[in-house]
Amino acid sequence: MATQLNSPADPIVVTGMGAVSPLGTGVATNWARLVAGKSGLVRNTRFDVTEFAAKVAGLVPVKADDPEGFDPLVAIDPKDIKKMDLFIQYGLVAAQEALAQSGWVPRTEEERAATATIIGTGVGGSPVMAQAVETIIEKGPRRLSPFTVPSFLANLAAGWISIRYGFKGPIGAPVTACAASGQAIGDGMRLILTGEADVAVVGGAEGSIDPISVGGFGAARALSTAFNDDPQAASRPFDRRRDGFVLAEGAAVLVIERLSHAKGRGATPLAILSGYGTSADAYHLTAGEPTGAGAQVAMRNALKMAGVSPGEIDYINAHSTSTGVGDAAELAGIGAVFANRGKDLAISSTKSATGHLMGAAGAIESVFSILALRTGMLPPTRNLEDPDVGEQFDLVPKVAKPKMVRHALSNSFGFGGVNASLVFSAL
Repeated sequence: MATQLNSPADPIVVTGMGAVSPLGTGVATNWARLVAGKSGLVRNTRFDVTEFAAKVAGLVPVKADDPEGFDPLVAIDPKDIKKMDLFIQYGLVAAQEALAQSGWVPRTEEERAATATIIGTGVGGSPVMAQAVETIIEKGPRRLSPFTVPSFLANLAAGWISIRYGFKGPIGAPVTACAASGQAIGDGMRLILTGEADVAVVGGAEGSIDPISVGGFGAARALSTAFNDDPQAASRPFDRRRDGFVLAEGAAVLVIERLSHAKGRGATPLAILSGYGTSADAYHLTAGEPTGAGAQVAMRNALKMAGVSPGEIDYINAHSTSTGVGDAAELAGIGAVFANRGKDLAISSTKSATGHLMGAAGAIESVFSILALRTGMLPPTRNLEDPDVGEQFDLVPKVAKPKMVRHALSNSFGFGGVNASLVFSAL
């Protein structure tokens, strides 16, 4: 079981954050639009969706359409773009922002070897894989690019970031569905706790809005189809009219290190990463245990590592994706861990604004949890008009609200019954 390894005297802190999401590029843009109640959900124009039931997606806006949109050239040499699928591009741009804020530039071999890179993903480069199949069928295998495999491998977001900045410490890429970046952050935390790294660049990247992913999730009846004509209304966690999640893309990256290490180099700590818990439901391929039993283990372990009681958590950024089974199971688990909290406990699902970034969800929602700590504002649950679960809690419906947050918990749960929970605390 988890113990309070994260010393209150010298905790692990976050010193940098970067974000790319359907709300735009950059942490400031994402937060401003989120608390203003904006949505990043649009009609899916990435490919022809005529034959697909779900026609809504969370697409990252491009610079040509949005002044705060995505431009890979801010972080990537033009000649390298053809070597990487979108998830890698998103990861590199988010990493550049996080590292710039943290000011971490290792200059010695010792510092490079003490920098870990852990970037998770749920799917990796499925768009490239889909295109490769088409190329083989239409033109033959000899027409494939030599960069086909490196552009879709799930670990290559971490690989490109490591190569770009010369980080030579431990490197990894959890591929645990929608818990991937939550586990990436936890893995980086453990590397620091064990002394294997002084700094860890952690997070997640996803760019899989492609026919395979949309078609596959659609076949499983997991995606929203009832709001194709009103995309911004499609993601509605906790709401009685929800009918599935909205597939989305993007990336988020954090830089974490000991407080003493940050102070020693003059970096500004943003928040404490105080706890991490993970568990398996061992229950079902795609559905969580209905009572949230596995989620309860992850949450309790995160609280124990943080040395925080359930009564001290002020805000939970829920995993809730806008599916009836998933929303109900998570809130059942929260109800068991945080019994008798009632409206004193604020819970919101920012997927109502961003859609579900799958393997990058835990990282972008960690960014939002940290910003709730830092700004005293709770991000809203958009489209929450008629809740059918969780009414005992403050679900922050529709509009952001002020609240002092000392400790925030962020949940990430994935197919296969994998659960990850993180606790962030104010400095």
